[in-house]
Amino acid sequence: MTENPEQNGPPKNPEQSGRTPGSDGSSTLSRLAARLEASALAEAAKEILREALGEAGADTDASAGPHPNHRAFLDSISVTGFRGIGRKARLPLTAKPGVTLVVGRNGSGKSSFAEGAETAFTGRTARLDKQRNEVWRRHWRNLHDGAEPKVEVRLSMAGDPRPSTLTCTWPGDDVTVPEVEFKRPGHGRGPFADAGWERPLNDYRPFLSYSDLDKIISGKPCELYDSIATILGLGELTAADGRLQSIEKVLTSAIKNTEAELPELVEMLSALDDPRAESAHAALTKAGAPDFDGLDTLVAGLPDVDDGHLRQLRATAALTGPDLDAVGPAVDRLREAVAVLDDVRASGAEDAHQRGELLARALEHSRRHPNEGSCPVCGSDRPLDEVWAERAADQVEALRQEAAAAQEARRELREAVDAVRYLITRVPVWLPAPLVVPWEEWEACRAIDEAEQLAARAETAALVLADACAALGEEAARELEKLDEEWRRCVARLAGWLDRARVAHAGKPRLRQVRAARKWLKEACAELREERLRPFEDHSQRIWEELRQQSNVDLRSVRLTGSEKAAVRKLVMDVSVDGTEAAALGVMSQGELHSLALSLFLPRAAAPDSPFGFVVIDDPVQSMDPAKVHGLAKVLHDLGETRQVVVFTHDTRLQRAFKNQELAVTVLEVEREGRSMVTVRRVTDPVGQALDDARALVRTRNLEPVAMTHVLPGMCRTVLECSFTEAAGLRLHRAGLAEHEAEKAIVAAVTLMDIAALGLFGDASRTGEVYRELRRRCGPGAVDLVRRCQAGTHPSGTPMPDPRRFVNDIEAIAQTVRKPEEPTP
Repeated sequence: MTENPEQNGPPKNPEQSGRTPGSDGSSTLSRLAARLEASALAEAAKEILREALGEAGADTDASAGPHPNHRAFLDSISVTGFRGIGRKARLPLTAKPGVTLVVGRNGSGKSSFAEGAETAFTGRTARLDKQRNEVWRRHWRNLHDGAEPKVEVRLSMAGDPRPSTLTCTWPGDDVTVPEVEFKRPGHGRGPFADAGWERPLNDYRPFLSYSDLDKIISGKPCELYDSIATILGLGELTAADGRLQSIEKVLTSAIKNTEAELPELVEMLSALDDPRAESAHAALTKAGAPDFDGLDTLVAGLPDVDDGHLRQLRATAALTGPDLDAVGPAVDRLREAVAVLDDVRASGAEDAHQRGELLARALEHSRRHPNEGSCPVCGSDRPLDEVWAERAADQVEALRQEAAAAQEARRELREAVDAVRYLITRVPVWLPAPLVVPWEEWEACRAIDEAEQLAARAETAALVLADACAALGEEAARELEKLDEEWRRCVARLAGWLDRARVAHAGKPRLRQVRAARKWLKEACAELREERLRPFEDHSQRIWEELRQQSNVDLRSVRLTGSEKAAVRKLVMDVSVDGTEAAALGVMSQGELHSLALSLFLPRAAAPDSPFGFVVIDDPVQSMDPAKVHGLAKVLHDLGETRQVVVFTHDTRLQRAFKNQELAVTVLEVEREGRSMVTVRRVTDPVGQALDDARALVRTRNLEPVAMTHVLPGMCRTVLECSFTEAAGLRLHRAGLAEHEAEKAIVAAVTLMDIAALGLFGDASRTGEVYRELRRRCGPGAVDLVRRCQAGTHPSGTPMPDPRRFVNDIEAIAQTVRKPEEPTP
């Protein structure tokens, strides 16, 4: 199997490309603008829409990443030290449309290429999203060569003279935090996050794994909605509606806020016994709308008074001096504490306290220095021995009991001083001039240490300051009353409300226009959405028809309900079973659900606005029966007309399905050897591989004779079996046999003659006609060659005078019979 040179040409059926109407250059905005001009919408609303659509288009252009006209194709994927790959392994790809199958057994390392590329582009993989396993997150490095894991993806982008390179490395052990660098010719290198690919990767995600198949169907309805709605080309309209919604919110909020203040203003004016307040009340509650001009007159008629002076008057009236009810008791307590301490001192308790402390220190010194030979106090030769220590301890205890009254008196004095100081407030930031000196005197009391002096000064300063504050406050209150403070307060509230209300009222016509514009845009969006969704739906249904293969489930429609801003929005898939409507998730098998998921994913990946020329699919064949596998091959082939399709699979049925339908495909085989050594080789086909193995044996020197007489005939027999099996698949497919029946018939053909009869006639029972047909198609010597291949299993083996020629002759037969003859018209 090799690549078809025609794969670079245009698709035979343009609809199969998934293109939507209007994607040929007529942008969503330009088409909507034409519709807007022809509408009956008021001119003011049209102008609002033009502004919103113009700003949305500018935003879209400014945030655009790679352009769909410069699609990226995969040139190669290289992986080192990541997952199942140790030393660097490279997966070579052809950067153009076409289908490439990457095959290999489980554990061969093929999925490591797919996961490595997905991680390089998106920073994570579907496997990680599904497992969310701490062990997997921390132990993802290859065991044999995981010191410096690295993924390098080479991209071929239209218009660039050389490939671009996406390099993914990991500075730590968490697989979810890679460092990705993007190098593009003419653009230098930098973080991939700055390249503008984040949104396209989310909208047109070109990676699909087996885990993703489940996620597509089992995801939240709103997520399914968003994944489809985003790629319908309506992003600019959503952005424009978002701008209109912001304008509507500002205007609505202004109106609601001013209306919410009205009841309080009305209540405040109603409480005043003032004709001006009555006039303001009438103007405020006028039917239809407030009398803004009348309110202006009332506000402007307020006497002119300096606002700074008013603030000073209000502050003066609000000043409160010392709390005499608290200062008096605190001063009395302080004086009483002074008197008690004086009594204690006179009684000798203070002296006992000092003596006790002196003896305690001497006793402590004696215990620290037991060997000291003289008294530390007087210097005499009499030491402080144990006898003295016992006597001194008794004296200390007695003296301390006697001194307890002195300690209590001193504690009470300290607390009384603190209580007075606590009441002394600091000088405020602003004070009327007459209060500055009294307040400073009051504050200065905090620095007095002598208790009796503190009590006297604090009492005097508090009385003076309290009297001064009261006198000035009363004077300020009287002046505020003269200045009509209550009415002024109402007017101040009215003036502030009036400015906001006038703007809000003036915005009401614009609010009506914005709402009309939003309503028109919503209807236009719904129409365009249905118009854009129709080709997507058709594409999904075409894919489903290929994949359903004998399923009795019909995909009737794919619909989006709700809107991008709606809390309840979902993708609805209408299906029927034998003509009866049903819910898709309730009636479909796992294989059918996966086929349906592919029907939703592939049109999205093939959207015309996608900048990705490639689609990477990992393990899509699981849960599919043979019929659906053949349908999948056809779907992938159709997609390969416009996209580079790379499919990773260990299931040989997909490869066989491409052959049986004669669909062009490139096959790469991944093999893993010891110590995670992974190699990739291009596979032509099973026939060619078997021939290569036979020729390799022929070229090997110094082999035992049995290798040529027994082993080589068996290898050539394998060549013939592969050729007849391929012919059988093609013949049965052309005959219209169901795929699972064809697969069963091929598996049931055991002997070489059975397989030959199935490949030559499509009927394994016609073994008696095989030799005659071989002579007709391949010449008289063909039968002898086939018999020699069969004789290799006998004890005598097959004489092999010219092994090289024998292999060449077998190849000629194989190439002749591997494809059935076209029926004669």
